Amino acid sequence: MSSETLELQKAGGTPLAIWALALGTFGIGVTEFVIAGLLPLAAQEFGISVPAAGNLATSYALGVFVGAPAVVMLGNRLPRKTLMVLMMVVFILGNLLTAAAPGFAWALAGRVLTSMAHGAFIGVGAIIASSLVPPQRRASAIALMFTGMTLANLAGIPAGTWLGHAVSWRATFYAVAAIGVLTLIALVAWLPRDTVRRDPPRLGPELSAFLDPGVLLAMAITVLGPAAFFTSLTYIAPMMREVAGFGENGVTFILFLFGLGLFIGNLVGGRFADRALMPVLYVTLGGQALVLLAFWLLVDSRVASSVCVFLMAAFGFASVSPIQKLVMDKASAAGAPNLASSVNIGMFNLGNAIGAALGGLVIAHGFGLAAPNAVAALLSMAALAVALWLGRTSQRPADTRLSHKPAEGQGDMRCN
Repeated sequence: MSSETLELQKAGGTPLAIWALALGTFGIGVTEFVIAGLLPLAAQEFGISVPAAGNLATSYALGVFVGAPAVVMLGNRLPRKTLMVLMMVVFILGNLLTAAAPGFAWALAGRVLTSMAHGAFIGVGAIIASSLVPPQRRASAIALMFTGMTLANLAGIPAGTWLGHAVSWRATFYAVAAIGVLTLIALVAWLPRDTVRRDPPRLGPELSAFLDPGVLLAMAITVLGPAAFFTSLTYIAPMMREVAGFGENGVTFILFLFGLGLFIGNLVGGRFADRALMPVLYVTLGGQALVLLAFWLLVDSRVASSVCVFLMAAFGFASVSPIQKLVMDKASAAGAPNLASSVNIGMFNLGNAIGAALGGLVIAHGFGLAAPNAVAALLSMAALAVALWLGRTSQRPADTRLSHKPAEGQGDMRCN
């Protein structure tokens, strides 16, 4: 074994490059969601309403959805390491622009610029992470990279919100930019490069993946699963205060349970998905549906609500890395994993937006603050139905081969 390979296998047998990708994912998770707790501060400084300031969140989500395919196709002739380094540079510049914005329009521009890095970094990063480990560990590798997102919810976002209120909302984005600088250094030092020449992805084959029924069904699961999750999550604070009867400290505890559930669910889901991908999705989506149904029925109980929030987060995020691997497998079979993997990250954001809208709709029509849980359960059942359909229509021998087939370019990366 070469010294370069040994260097890759430090940190408990996990390639150091995956830790670099996880750090970048942590920064992305913080910058995406921390804005929710900083909106009143930004609105006050810019002299606008909080709903108007909410465009700082909306513009980011739309930027991820639109920007991911555009960035991947523009950068499809670049080596993956070069693309990832450039995306982190964009991430740093976007957060610096947001932090230093002299006016609201500049802050919006900074958010949109930052969002351009989101989908490509996570989508291509998932392909890289899975290429650095044996086939039987690929879902775990993706889950380890996504650990950055769960830790962002567990610790990064609360810390960023505290920093924003204690110092300034701008200080939070300067801090996130600093995380981006650390990630950039780690990527340059640890991310492998392609040592075998690959033909660059072409637009035609990459787009053809979206005509494949398996890819489309897998992406439908991507939309419906997170839509269920965010239908409830978006309204969790008023639901816990006004229905379950929690005070401010109680809501903080609920959000901690939620972050803990994300962290544990992500690791467990990735580990078991390496053994049986589709059965794990059946269990996580079905479990999420049952928990959300119980949450709707038992929301007035503090104990039951606490348990349901933890389990909702655990089942919900246990499905994320399996879904991402499923899309990568299906797109790889169609010969075009790059664009599909990155677009799938945008599909998660689309699901988030749909879930938030549906939850608000049922509340606005007078069904109560707990009603989003019932809608979320239905959406999770729909995701489970699509997964069952995909599992039944896929040929078992072909799926077995897929689980051991590297995505385009996998297996040909070495450390610089």
